[in-house]
Amino acid sequence: MRNFRYPPVLSRQSTGTLIVDVTTDPALTALRPLSDVQVTVRRQNPNGGQSTIAQLTTNANGQTPVLTLDAPPDALTQTPEATQTPYSPYIVEVSAENYLPTIVNGTQIFSNIRSIQPIRLISSEPTPFASRSSRVSKLSRQQVDEISIGPPTLYGDYAPKIPESSIKDTTSPGFVVLPAVVVPEFIIVHAGTPNNNTAPNYTVPFKDYIKNVASSEIYPTWPTETIRANIVAIISFTLNRVYTEWYRNKGKNFTITNSTAFDHAFFFGRDIFDTISLEVDQIFDTYVKRSGVEQPLLTQYCDGAKSTCPNWMTQWGSKALGDEGRTYEEILRFYYGQDISFPGAPVVSGAPESFPGTPLKLGSSGPPVRTIQEQLNRISNNYPLIPKVRTTGEFDAATEESVKTFQRIFHLTPDGIVGKNTWYKISEIYVAVTKIAELLS
Repeated sequence: MRNFRYPPVLSRQSTGTLIVDVTTDPALTALRPLSDVQVTVRRQNPNGGQSTIAQLTTNANGQTPVLTLDAPPDALTQTPEATQTPYSPYIVEVSAENYLPTIVNGTQIFSNIRSIQPIRLISSEPTPFASRSSRVSKLSRQQVDEISIGPPTLYGDYAPKIPESSIKDTTSPGFVVLPAVVVPEFIIVHAGTPNNNTAPNYTVPFKDYIKNVASSEIYPTWPTETIRANIVAIISFTLNRVYTEWYRNKGKNFTITNSTAFDHAFFFGRDIFDTISLEVDQIFDTYVKRSGVEQPLLTQYCDGAKSTCPNWMTQWGSKALGDEGRTYEEILRFYYGQDISFPGAPVVSGAPESFPGTPLKLGSSGPPVRTIQEQLNRISNNYPLIPKVRTTGEFDAATEESVKTFQRIFHLTPDGIVGKNTWYKISEIYVAVTKIAELLS
């Protein structure tokens, strides 16, 4: 894949990269990459005008070439004392025949980080599910899908978390909890405070939600173990909301909000960072559990600089511990106590089959290999650059190459091994291309 550089000068200027993924909206129709789509990347000038940086076209996978863009030095993300903006914001405009144009304001580029900007185009023609989507209802009036990405919570001005009990009392009469801790297929995100009844709801795949929140709440340049610790905290908090049906028990029709006073920051349609995306795919079912308690711990935290929170994790404190070489388990135990463990959710809802427990690779055989071969072949109908393979149940060189191609397209490490992250990503995409996800109102 070609790599474009803007501006084309020789300097020590810090840079990051951007790739734009353009598909249909899987909440409204089967997932399909959109090729030959025109993508324009612009930058806001200090005088208020805009400069066009690049005009790109998507390939058969719905992806643009990788674009190299200027970014501030990553030193600005290493200390809370830094006051300069630690990223460069860009504008991404997408237009395609028979689809509403999309404009993303604020795509964030960090130094030495790849930003993945998803664009989910909506047909300009009515769809069977359009009337059930508040997002589509709004777009029918304005005829353009305009997305705004706010600054990271570490840099912007956001309401601090209102303290809650980390273990919910679920014994009250009429309080309903799920029978087991599960990773749901979708999260319903309310774009406002809990009692703002005019705010829209967004139906988001679980992993996409976690990636969105982590990309909004921490810096992608931080140590890997710090990133992991924060991701696990976000997952555990979210799974507590899911398990306790916290807002459903209050008569609400959503899982969680995007208000930092109550939950986590979430910006619909924002770009995702590669360092965060890879980690979420690895540990998306890992949560924090207190000894003797069934429900996931509501792992509240604060930044530790603009606000303080005794007995909670602080994000800047987790960064310092990561710099010291602490593991994510050590970081989380430092803040939440030594009596916590890190189980995996016993059920992953919405996946056709559960991960067999052992990575599949060259030489593997059996029904799980056949499952992967069948799913890759179906996915290749929508993503034709993925080579079709014989469904023999034998993991041969052709299967390995098909897996590597899939991994490259979906931003996974292209090692040709079907570990847990690749297995569930294949399952997720298989579901998205073979069925229309039902909207939850």
